[in-house]
Amino acid sequence: MTCIDRRDLGLLLLRLSTGGVLAAHGAQKLFGWFGGGGIEGTGAAMEAMGYSPGKASAKAAGLAEAGGGTLLALGLATPAAGAAAAGAMAGAAAVHVPNGFFAMNGGYEYTASLGLAAAGLAVTGPGRLSLDHLMGHAVNRGWMVPIALGTTAAVTAVVVGARNKRVRKAREGEQETLFDE
Repeated sequence: MTCIDRRDLGLLLLRLSTGGVLAAHGAQKLFGWFGGGGIEGTGAAMEAMGYSPGKASAKAAGLAEAGGGTLLALGLATPAAGAAAAGAMAGAAAVHVPNGFFAMNGGYEYTASLGLAAAGLAVTGPGRLSLDHLMGHAVNRGWMVPIALGTTAAVTAVVVGARNKRVRKAREGEQETLFDE
């Protein structure tokens, strides 16, 4: 095996694992598979987390995760697929930030890892063992990477910013316990 072959095999493994996990995660939201809540349950959960409207947020997150994950696993439209998945994971990470980094405490470790792996694949490309390569990289051009990641970053910033504003506003009326009984 040459170094190029090892790189392609490594990218295939990274794409299959990251894309597979993201696709399954999105299927939980969209279809209720693997113990997920489906659109109804996920929509209610999204609303409770500050993402409004809940059902639309569940559909958007589910499509970004399932669609982006599936495309990453296949190595098709890699810049757009990686950017979409990274954006969805950034939105998920925003919910977990108050709990710190580590997942064992409810932190953003897991979502950040998936998002960064997806973004890394968007930048690096899928390798030769991919549909992008088979199709002559028609939907995997270098100029697509900054556009996909930039657009996703801007949309994610707006969505997460609006969510954070709703969460802050909801907490304004709450009062902490003044005295222990």
